[in-house]
Amino acid sequence: MTLEELRAYLDQLILSLEGSDRDILKARLSGLVSCFPFNEYEFIIMFLRDKGLITFADYDKLRANYVLANKYLNLFEVAPRIFGQIWGEQHVRDLDKRFEKAGKSLDPQYHGEYDLWIHGIKVEAKASRAYDKRIRGGLASKALHYDSGKPFWMNFQQLKPDMCDILIFIGVWTDQIVYWVLTSDEAKTSRYISHQHRGGVEYQIGITDRNIGEFDAYKVNQSQLGDKVIQKAREK
Repeated sequence: MTLEELRAYLDQLILSLEGSDRDILKARLSGLVSCFPFNEYEFIIMFLRDKGLITFADYDKLRANYVLANKYLNLFEVAPRIFGQIWGEQHVRDLDKRFEKAGKSLDPQYHGEYDLWIHGIKVEAKASRAYDKRIRGGLASKALHYDSGKPFWMNFQQLKPDMCDILIFIGVWTDQIVYWVLTSDEAKTSRYISHQHRGGVEYQIGITDRNIGEFDAYKVNQSQLGDKVIQKAREK
């Protein structure tokens, strides 16, 4: 269940309200001030519950269906810097314990050029989220399902392909996480790579609804992430 489907469901229930109750709800919503965890949807559901149009059992089922279909929605509420760097690196390490955080104990020449280390392979891990940029509001309200068909742009930033062997891109949708594994050469020769800063050593690669199919060759199943990194590094 998407946010749009949830709203459509609630709107149908609102139409079942008596005219005076609909007017009251509309008036209250027009001046509603939201503060986490109290928001517009919580207010509507409680109003409908008060008017007998939804039971707790209905709410419990609705909540379970929405949570199941949006199991990664909470990641859209994480601050950009924490999500893109800290969460992404730790997520890869959680998936495969062979990945280690890069450091001088593993590579005496290390100076922060890459993120992870596995069997002597230097790995850079970057994460980005798919959201509808045409909508105003917080990221969670703009988050997209994988098969939404709506335009999106994921920008994998601060890439340093000259300083690592492998790059892992982590794409997050509300219902799915996708992994792409590229060698440094594949990243450097991508038609979508560009300098992040004029004359700098950092690059960026954008994956959008228009070009995502061109990255299918780099797509990797979650359970095969570590093995694919090792394989591609050895084949370089």
